[in-house]
Amino acid sequence: MSLQDFLLLLAFFALVLLPAPLLGKFIYRAMEGQRTWLRPLFEPVEKCIYRCAGIRPEQGHSWKQYAGAVVIFSAVSLLVLFLLLVAQGVLPLNPQGMPGIEWTLAFNTAASFVGNTNWQAYSGEATMSYLSQMAGLTVQNFLSPAVGLAVLVALARGIGSRSAQSLGNFWVDLTRATLYALLPLSVVLALFLVWQGVPQTFDAYASAVTLQGQEQSIPLGPAASQIAIKQLGTNGGGFFGLNSAHPFENPTVWSNLFELVSILLIPAALLFTFGHYVRDLRQSRALLSSMLILFVLGLGVALYAEYQPNPAFAHLPVEQAGSLEGKESRFGVAASVLWAAATTAASNGSVNAMHDSLSPLAGMVAMLNMMLSEVIFGGVGAGLYGMLLFVLIAVFLAGLMIGRTPEYLGKKLDARDVRLLVATLVVMPIGVLVFSALAVSLPGPMASISNPGPHGFSQALYAYTSATANNGSAFGGFSANTPFHNLMLGLAILLGRFGYILPILAIAGSLAAKKQAPTGPNSFPTHGPLFVTLLTLTILLVGGLTFLPALALGPIADHLSSAL
Repeated sequence: MSLQDFLLLLAFFALVLLPAPLLGKFIYRAMEGQRTWLRPLFEPVEKCIYRCAGIRPEQGHSWKQYAGAVVIFSAVSLLVLFLLLVAQGVLPLNPQGMPGIEWTLAFNTAASFVGNTNWQAYSGEATMSYLSQMAGLTVQNFLSPAVGLAVLVALARGIGSRSAQSLGNFWVDLTRATLYALLPLSVVLALFLVWQGVPQTFDAYASAVTLQGQEQSIPLGPAASQIAIKQLGTNGGGFFGLNSAHPFENPTVWSNLFELVSILLIPAALLFTFGHYVRDLRQSRALLSSMLILFVLGLGVALYAEYQPNPAFAHLPVEQAGSLEGKESRFGVAASVLWAAATTAASNGSVNAMHDSLSPLAGMVAMLNMMLSEVIFGGVGAGLYGMLLFVLIAVFLAGLMIGRTPEYLGKKLDARDVRLLVATLVVMPIGVLVFSALAVSLPGPMASISNPGPHGFSQALYAYTSATANNGSAFGGFSANTPFHNLMLGLAILLGRFGYILPILAIAGSLAAKKQAPTGPNSFPTHGPLFVTLLTLTILLVGGLTFLPALALGPIADHLSSAL
């Protein structure tokens, strides 16, 4: 690694971690309706939305009402986006005359963007009209992370309240998350990307003649606005098929750095938002420590693997030994590996290199990041509420070891809470193991795998891991645009989204109704090094060991065979 690579790593961690406490406090104040510097600007807009939509902001929701609002809003969003995609051929803002999308692909895409996954079994510039990109995909890039943030806030209120029946108002939380958190940051990043050279236009595709005299169509469109929110909202869906490896999405080293930072910026800040809700920022630092340990371990393994040449090419310098294969020479190995680690640690899914070309161990790190339910920062809201599930599981295990009723921040966990926690533990195994087993055992779906042996199995395993974890990235050699995979991946996305949200809201309602007992000398502290260690081990053992046999058949076998 060069000095430039080390400076990139330093700049990345500094730009993610230093603003996190201030941004986290700002989001907390904004979500609770307290005064912020943006409130004079957006408060009239917020009140207008409430009046037009008939929302009563003072009316709180029980967990069932909150969950019902989430499900209804998501179902309507999915239906509207599906119809828009199917009918795009007869709708305006379609200068290239793109036809309507086949229904299974439209369902997959609608489920993907509503589920904050942005799995793309298509190439955007060859499939989507400008209207579909803007009114369909970009709108959901705002709304789906706003839903995740709202659910997190509901859980934080449930944990931090002293005895309440209300988790807040979903419609208010959705509005504030969009207006005060996602929209301002996206405007700033979009303007920066336009400055760096990302197109933002309604003009038709440009035509050019190559040096060989061939006619070439150069895709354009309102790209910068979608790319900004795809990163900040941990969506990941690219305007162009090559995603952030495309020079129009990611033209410079500066755009690469700030897009990369944007992936983890809000998830890191939400750790401190949670600390303000529970009135204990030590909890924020403990959760951040566990996330950083897991992230740095994975990044270290991936970097080591990518800088080790294949034994068949060991006599060549590393630069000629294949480490740059599948990576953009503009960014290099370290920047590509850092992006792969960040995008799979978050539920982002954008790529600036082809993950199919990663070494087996680096590919395994990307898969394992997602198999851990993407709690290493994770998506906007979704990552932290997934991490809090592991916190409650760790507290339950600690209670078993010391013979006390498990409690977290003064809220005791009863049998119903534990059953709901266990229900969330089966979501990833069903979506990953059961669905990928069907994909590799049925003759038709198996044709989507382009490589034989362990690497081919890794392609299918990665796809269903990515879908269930609401990530959206993929091994490039997997042909997912078939009716079977479109439907199965769409179902995996919805399972991975609502299989967590509904139990989480039920747990939030249960904890909110309980009185908060004062902590005493016999209470198990959840902010020190001991708890950080217990939490990290719980994530690795409970979340990771489930998938060890599948990893052994895929990337581990691939690594061992390439070392022979």
